[in-house]
Amino acid sequence: MKTIKIFLLTATLSAPLSFAQFAKIVDKDGYVNVRENGDAKSKITGKINSDEIVYAFESEQPNTDWLSIDYNEKTSGYIHSSRLKLIESYEKVTPVIRDEKKAVFKSENIKVDILSEKFNYKENKKFFSTSDYSGQKIEDKYKGQPIWGTDGTIPQTHYQSITVQIGDKKINIPRKEIENLFNVSNEYTNCYFDRKNDTLYITMLNSDGAGGYVALFKIVKGEYKGRVVKMPF
Repeated sequence: MKTIKIFLLTATLSAPLSFAQFAKIVDKDGYVNVRENGDAKSKITGKINSDEIVYAFESEQPNTDWLSIDYNEKTSGYIHSSRLKLIESYEKVTPVIRDEKKAVFKSENIKVDILSEKFNYKENKKFFSTSDYSGQKIEDKYKGQPIWGTDGTIPQTHYQSITVQIGDKKINIPRKEIENLFNVSNEYTNCYFDRKNDTLYITMLNSDGAGGYVALFKIVKGEYKGRVVKMPF
């Protein structure tokens, strides 16, 4: 059975790195170059605009300030650590409750409520579709979206709702954005607030023991701006 790999990161950033994690592009030019290798003279393989979210890993090259990043299917490579700001370096919203069914975070005028529950596979089986992998039928989509959090096993839990209150604004993460995320681990969920840019980030690491994934939800000035979901290895 596969296990989640935890990568130790040693590059110098705005906060100490302890494992592969989400980071924001920060560059005064409005974008950053992605290079084939961790070297300023290496071939440019793509560009990513400032404020975009990437998932950063330790470089395989020793004693370097370059990090390996995953942005999308077409863009991956290396970015200098000075052009990245770790999401966990922002102000942390205090966790009040984190158990099997609920995660609640609260700081000043911010409150985040995350509810999860057992997944009723029998009732929802009709929403799964399968693909053929080397002659083996595997359920890989739920309501037309890729399944996250399982490795061919039946999902045990799922998100019921994610609700955010910032001042007098209430934001509900759309159901479609959470319905294909399974096997919730509230213990590894955190919230961070970029007060300067009025941006809230909700991050989580979920797994059934094999099908691990990380997710980030972004809320800017009281409006939901989307999610990023990655495999953490």
